[in-house]
Amino acid sequence: MIRATQIRAQHRWTEAPADTVVLDFDDRHRRRMAMRGTRGLEFLLDLENATVLRGGDALVLDDNRLIEVVAAPEPLAEIRGNGPQHLARVAWHLGNRHLPTQIMAKGLRIRRDHVIEAMVKGLGARVIEIEAPFDPEGGAYAGGSQVHGPETDPHHHAAHDHSSHDHGDYGPHQDHNHHDEHCDHDHYHGHSHAHDRE
Repeated sequence: MIRATQIRAQHRWTEAPADTVVLDFDDRHRRRMAMRGTRGLEFLLDLENATVLRGGDALVLDDNRLIEVVAAPEPLAEIRGNGPQHLARVAWHLGNRHLPTQIMAKGLRIRRDHVIEAMVKGLGARVIEIEAPFDPEGGAYAGGSQVHGPETDPHHHAAHDHSSHDHGDYGPHQDHNHHDEHCDHDHYHGHSHAHDRE
């Protein structure tokens, strides 16, 4: 099977792609897996390190053909504030909970989470349910298709002591580990998922 071993970042390629892969946020953090494009081209993604792919990136095949990466629409919550200072306050609370967040011109986007949505409403923000590609900030150590590892991945929690932060007492989200009690879905916190991030 032909391999894709390199990435060309967004807007740094002009050739017509041989095929396209449509991936959600979780599936865009990969190192090695078999993939099939929307036109049927099968290939093996075989990167040196697990890498966050962005919509608009291109995977480079062994024969130099390109596979375009398209970010799939996902159920998201768009958060609107009462002005820049209010929105910055809401963003601080999201960051304090290590939630992947996409920063837009007039709002913030997160994956749907009824506990977090209740928290931001309690802070006076509006929540709009949408479906859109999710392209969150990569963190202080990430730039473009940045390679993440335990030392650089801002969402990697292997040795993370949550008791060392002040997570505040705002709204219904006082317990940081709300996932087991309140949610029946996964959140991207750098923990292993069913897919391969070797």
